[in-house]
Amino acid sequence: MKTILLVEDEFGIAGALSVLLEDEGYRVFTAANGRDALDRLGEVTPDLVVTDFMMPLMDGAALGRTLRSDPARRHIPILMMSAVSESALRDRFDGYDGFLRKPFPIPQFFDAIHAILKDGPS
Repeated sequence: MKTILLVEDEFGIAGALSVLLEDEGYRVFTAANGRDALDRLGEVTPDLVVTDFMMPLMDGAALGRTLRSDPARRHIPILMMSAVSESALRDRFDGYDGFLRKPFPIPQFFDAIHAILKDGPS
């Protein structure tokens, strides 16, 4: 079973995506922002980090830069989600493996995850 760390500050979105991911067969850990995500990484090494870009305390770009600068964690793929355009996000951080513009259809969400993890139908 593959593990996903879902980093999302909107409680409703985090809850819905967690349920969908668990129903798809993934083990899911959640964090409300980048700082919480770094704490969770002390407990688990995920196969994928799915993170929002705009969050309080530590945003997705800062989280991504921190992961990419850590030799023990730089290999973990990152799927970035944001309501802002990818070009605006890329100016702050471009080391992600996939990008989804919010709002997105759920099939597109799973297609992106399966493509990164190479574990599904896409």
